[in-house]
Amino acid sequence: MRLRTGLIIGLLVLVALVGTTGYLIANQHNVGITIETNGTEVSIYPSSLFNLPETMIEEMKIKALADVEDPNSSVGSIKTDMQNIAKKYNYTVEVKISSQFGEDQLPMPATVKGTSMIPTLKDGQSIVVLKTADFKVGDIVVAHHPDYKLIVKRVGKINGNQVYLESDNKKVEIVQSQVRYVNGMKQIITTKKTPLNTWLPKSNVIGVVKEY
Repeated sequence: MRLRTGLIIGLLVLVALVGTTGYLIANQHNVGITIETNGTEVSIYPSSLFNLPETMIEEMKIKALADVEDPNSSVGSIKTDMQNIAKKYNYTVEVKISSQFGEDQLPMPATVKGTSMIPTLKDGQSIVVLKTADFKVGDIVVAHHPDYKLIVKRVGKINGNQVYLESDNKKVEIVQSQVRYVNGMKQIITTKKTPLNTWLPKSNVIGVVKEY
């Protein structure tokens, strides 16, 4: 009787081990990864106990960094890109993004060009933007402009689906003076440049400048 009991227990343990091994084998290609980024660097950390292909991790890292630097990317698009890469290696992945702003909060690096935000921001200064549609009057934001591409401005007003973006620099810059003669009379023509202030759709705003 003891032998039979021991045999049954042994068989049950063996079945349990086989079942566990089968579960692990079946799920070893279903893994989680965490993308850690501060807006300028990217690291990929798998949560799987199994070694993932180094080429897959490297491809993900390169693509994730390009996505972070892309003004048009989003948390959703980055996760989709990682899943598409994993699929080529016969993996499925659950993706989490981690940054200095929290989980699934996406930073973007940028460089200031021009003097319209002096004295707050200077020409050539590096900034980090948190991609978000949650902004308020007084925030400094980066937005798409139809003529000037990306601009950095302060939110002056919000009116429905429109936002008024204005420059911190209020000075008028004299760009060029030309002398010409009309009917023998000397005329001086001065070209003046004023910092850009503009209304844009709220959807054009990429995010809020958090680090500068």
